[in-house]
Parts: sequence; structure tokens; C-alpha cells
Amino acid sequence: MSAQCEVTMKRAAVAPMSTFERYLSLWVFTCIVAGIAFGQAMPGVFQAIGRMEVAQVNLPVGLLIWVMIIPMLVKVDFGALHEVKQHVRGIGVTLFVNWLVKPFSMAFLGWLFIRQLFAPWLPADQLDSYIAGLILLAAAPCTAMVFVWSRLSNGDPLFTLSQVAVNDAIMVFAFAPLVAFLLGLSAITVPWDTLLISVVLYIVMPVALAQWWRKALLARGQAAFDAAMAKIGPWSISALLATLVLLFAFQGEAILRQPLIIALLAVPILIQVFFNSALAYWLNRVVGEKHNIACPSALIGASNFFELAVAAAISLFGFESGAALATVVGVLIEVPVMLLVVKVVNASKGWYERA
Repeated sequence: MSAQCEVTMKRAAVAPMSTFERYLSLWVFTCIVAGIAFGQAMPGVFQAIGRMEVAQVNLPVGLLIWVMIIPMLVKVDFGALHEVKQHVRGIGVTLFVNWLVKPFSMAFLGWLFIRQLFAPWLPADQLDSYIAGLILLAAAPCTAMVFVWSRLSNGDPLFTLSQVAVNDAIMVFAFAPLVAFLLGLSAITVPWDTLLISVVLYIVMPVALAQWWRKALLARGQAAFDAAMAKIGPWSISALLATLVLLFAFQGEAILRQPLIIALLAVPILIQVFFNSALAYWLNRVVGEKHNIACPSALIGASNFFELAVAAAISLFGFESGAALATVVGVLIEVPVMLLVVKVVNASKGWYERA
């Protein structure tokens, strides 16, 4: 293990959950209310913001999304990639769930619930857009929040670090073709040019900038790196919340007309989270991985890179789209649901180790 990986591993093991992270659902709910209220009170202001576009990219949102994503990516140590051989079975299980099970199962759940069971209660012209948002949510695996979930479940921090690095490396190449394929399966038109622009803007460039920034900070010493992380950490969540205010300012009228939409969109997301976490947890038990590997594997298998999903949905389908709303519902339920999964894996340790 490299010295830097070891330091990063130790930091991840003791990183506490910030106030913003712990109460993320409350902040998101507050932004929903604020966004709807501002949108109704000042429609002209938000329409002007919506028109600030260059090459189909909304400039205020693009800036917010970079501020949202880059601080999280700075935490990712791609030097941990060479450590994957230590936990090949756990890595294999997580990759199987993240890249083969989760996106395809969400496409199926979207078809089942949105196009079939819930269609009478949803706007007919937004059905495809809702499914697209669910697919974007499922195709973007795990965020830096996974380090928090792993810490709360006493997971192996080196495994968590390695798995996040592997997922982010795969995402650079696999996100666009996977999303395009699943949208095609769902009979949704694939805007390839916008999709590729989104990948460059919201994956390739942020990853490159974040890794350059990470190296520059570490060159000044671990203390400088830790101080910078403590300082910029709140930027990410703050930018996410500001984006949600904008989003709900545009979505407010539709939500006021049909408030049931959010609850209906939450159903396939909840099923997907519980199914994927349970599958990853059980498969790790079958292949003989230790409990402290199975826990982060289950949590990474269930967690989504919701910041990227929101960004891609806005770029591909717009602020007022059902896709953007579907990804935000994923943000709304992420923290309470993942905390519940943490509680389940911790409580089931005795059962797991009887294998």
C-alpha cells in the first residue's frame, strides 16, 4: 500500500458526517418549498436565468454543478486502483451490481411503474422524461458520501477507496453509452450530441481538474490538503441546494398541480435501493467476503452519484423536465434510505458471519 493511500484510508475511516450531510433531506425539502415559492413570486427572474444558455448549457447551472461535483472528486485517490487485487471478490460483486444490475433493473422498474402502474396519475407528456431521469440516476454510481456510509457501518476504508476509484474510472468511459443504450431500450430519443457534451463537461473535465487540484494540495502537505477539504466541503452541498432552488422554481407550477408525483417517483427508487443493497450484501456472503467488505459493497451498490444525475438531466432535458424532477426525488430520499441500509447491515452482522 502506498503511503498516500494509507493516509487517505485513515482519513476516510474517521471522517464524520457533517451537519449538511446528516440533514440533507431536510435541506432538500426546504429548497423545494423555497424554490416553488420564489418561482411563483418572481417568475420573470427565473425565466431570465433559464435563458442564460450557450450550446444548450445553462451557464449558472453549469457553474453550480462544477462547484457541486469537483470538491467530491478531489477526495478520490486514483492511486488506490492498484489496491483492488486485495479484495477481488468484493470489487467484482460491487461492479456487477453497479454496472449490470442497477441500471437495467431501474429501466425495468421505470417501465413497470411509470409507464404501466402509475401512468393514470402522471402527466402523459412527461412519462418518457421521468423514466429517463430514473435511468440517469441509476447509471451514475456512488459519490463521496459512500465514505460516510462505509464509516458508519465499520467498513474497510481501503476497499471503499479502491471501489470508488474504480467506479469513477469506469464512469468516464461507460456513462454515455450505457445511458444511450438504456434510453434506446425505453424508446426514448437519445440526444447524442448533448449527452457527449454533458459527459465532457460534468465527468471528464471535473475529474481532470479535481485530480490536478488534489495533487497541487498534497504537494503542500497533508495538513494543507485536510484544511482545504474542510473549507470546500460545504461548497458542494450548498451548490446542490442552490441548484435545487432553481429547479423547483421551474417545476413549482407542475408540482402544485400534482403533488402526488414526487411520492410516485420515489417508489421505483426505493425498490431499487433496497434490492441492490440486499443483492450486493447477499452475494458478498455467498463468495465468502468479510462483513467489513460486504457493508461498503452493499452501500456502494445502492448509492447514486445524484449530483451528476441532476446535472445530466438538466443538460439533456431541461429544468422543467420530468427527468430533472425524478433525479431530485433521488436526492430527497438518499440520506434517510441509506441510513436505514446502514442500520440493517450493522444489525445483521451475526447472521452474516454464521455463513
